[in-house]
Amino acid sequence: RIIKAVVKTFKYFFGLRFEVKGLENFEVEGPAVIVSNHQSILDMMGLMEILPDNCVQVGKKELMYTGTVGLIIYLGGVIFINRKSTSSAKMVMAEVAKTMATENLKVWVYPEGTRNCTGDLLPFKKGAFHLAVQAQVPVIPVVYSSFTTFYNPKTKLFTSGKIKVEVLPPIETKGLTSDDVTDLTDRCFGTMRETLFRLSGRPS
Repeated sequence: RIIKAVVKTFKYFFGLRFEVKGLENFEVEGPAVIVSNHQSILDMMGLMEILPDNCVQVGKKELMYTGTVGLIIYLGGVIFINRKSTSSAKMVMAEVAKTMATENLKVWVYPEGTRNCTGDLLPFKKGAFHLAVQAQVPVIPVVYSSFTTFYNPKTKLFTSGKIKVEVLPPIETKGLTSDDVTDLTDRCFGTMRETLFRLSGRPS
């Protein structure tokens, strides 16, 4: 909560405005898996605008070693995954599923697996959706509009601008099995991609 309060003030210094819609969709009873697109470090400011209570993020282990940012996300309770070790990642996700139930947590995952500021989505990795099905909890998609009009990923420089953020209705997973993960992933990808284009004012 302290980190959230501090980071939310950054938008005033950087000239960023956030237009948020659909926060009521976070009001599900019990745990959930939240998935969102991931464009740049600016996402962290957008994240703090909408981050629900009892929510932790899942991130790649390499982020632990990124100086101040690594320290902040470590203190924020991020669950780190070693993506180079499939067995390690699966073990961590299995533990996450148990912890979600016992501590009533929401878990935030970036299914693209890396930052992507192209104005489109990269193919989704299935880990978040396996987690949701394993825990039998809903998936809540979150979409940030494209930063391409005011952010240069090569120079990491940006001008002031408005970011639209939309929290989409939960997608239920009760009764689904591992055989349904691919369909669930594709369904979520399609919905989020369509929303990204709409929020960014570009044709689908």
